[in-house]
Amino acid sequence: MQRKWVAMKTNEILRWIPAVEQMATQVKTQERGVRLHHDVIVKLLRASVADFRQQLLWGNNNDSFSQEAAVHAWIRNRFAQKADELTGKSLKKTVNATGVVLHTNLGRAPICERARELVLSVMEGYSTLEYDADSGGRGERYSHVEQRLTELTGAEAALAVNNNAAAVMLALGGVARGREVLVSRGELVEIGGSFRIPDVIKQSGAVLVEVGATNKTHLQDYTAAITPATAAILKVHTSNFSMVGFTGQPEMSELCRLARENNLVSINDVGSGTLLALTVAGTAEPTVQECIAAGFDLVTFSGDKLLGSGQAGLIAGKKTIMDKLKKEPLLRALRIDKMSLAALEGTLIEYATGQAELTIPVWHMLQAPPERLQEKAAELAANLQALGGFGWQVRVIKTKSLAGGGSLPGVELDGYGIEIETVGISAGDVAKQLRTSVTPVVCLVREAALIFDVRCLLPGDEAILTKLLLGIASGEST
Repeated sequence: MQRKWVAMKTNEILRWIPAVEQMATQVKTQERGVRLHHDVIVKLLRASVADFRQQLLWGNNNDSFSQEAAVHAWIRNRFAQKADELTGKSLKKTVNATGVVLHTNLGRAPICERARELVLSVMEGYSTLEYDADSGGRGERYSHVEQRLTELTGAEAALAVNNNAAAVMLALGGVARGREVLVSRGELVEIGGSFRIPDVIKQSGAVLVEVGATNKTHLQDYTAAITPATAAILKVHTSNFSMVGFTGQPEMSELCRLARENNLVSINDVGSGTLLALTVAGTAEPTVQECIAAGFDLVTFSGDKLLGSGQAGLIAGKKTIMDKLKKEPLLRALRIDKMSLAALEGTLIEYATGQAELTIPVWHMLQAPPERLQEKAAELAANLQALGGFGWQVRVIKTKSLAGGGSLPGVELDGYGIEIETVGISAGDVAKQLRTSVTPVVCLVREAALIFDVRCLLPGDEAILTKLLLGIASGEST
């Protein structure tokens, strides 16, 4: 009898669901409905009704639907939620208070002012992307950055594609498709997101030949692996991990000489690739110039890591090989877009003028003196003094952070930040409110306290952070 009564009650509730077109007419007069096309409104309403029916089938909230008005309200609220998800921004400016400079999940390198201005100018209208203004004919998109890259790296030619994995794939496909590529076992790295060097090589059409051992690879290992089918030697910079102990790899110049003697192409995937010398705690990142000077035919590296630009994959090297890569059909699928190209051009200008260390945010953050970071943390703590009125404790602390983005593996950067102990709400709940605010703030939670590392805070971030924390502590909406 109870089951029969429940079924009767469910059927009665289902009859209270209004017609979708009727609801659509009502919704179109409301704020969310005004900004949506009629067909979209109908689709979202149907999905909301389907969700409501599922609720009833699961037996959820049946007691809450004792009146027709409650049913209508539930469907309208679900529609509003779906409409907000559809029209709201998902990709948002975010405050990085983790201390990780090249935070992959947060978009890696923030770009400099000149790069932002160039991107905006390209977005506003048409551009000379593939137009030669001198001749009035078709131009080449790569020409906007090639000369600067060659002057900065010492290479004969250069090319930009959409990321470094694409750069490696294009290079291998162009010189070794259907032939063998020698790679040290100790350099068969995973580059993030489960993408691995063996997978990239396979997709390029080349054949991977592993040489040496995981911890040690000798020049003789490469020599012994060379066959008539060998086309190239690929060196991969292990930028996202460090191997210590009984380890070893041939010198770069030795590999290049071996490749030349055997008529092979030498390629160096230098990963995060820097154009400026960078040594932290005794660990140095190889510069692109060093790799070119060592004799590599091709050097590939990323644009949105230590270079400090937007997403891009760069190839610098011998002109004869680069000319061949420019004719590869695969290049069209991998080519860089106009906005990334504008960001790259703006960034390279800063290097060309010698201003990079002063104007590119990544370099500010990596080389920030500890005393300046301490002052910055103290200023933030002073701005948050009002939190004491809610019982929250704020103190300046020393921090350890990372370069991130597969750079300087295992190296910790000494810095400063603030630690906040909350009252009346858990640190985890505060962190969630910060993450889900209009301008998300990402911080660390450690031993029931909030940690805000100031290394990566950009101008204006402190004001955003202060307003949000004071709002949460006072119970106001964020």
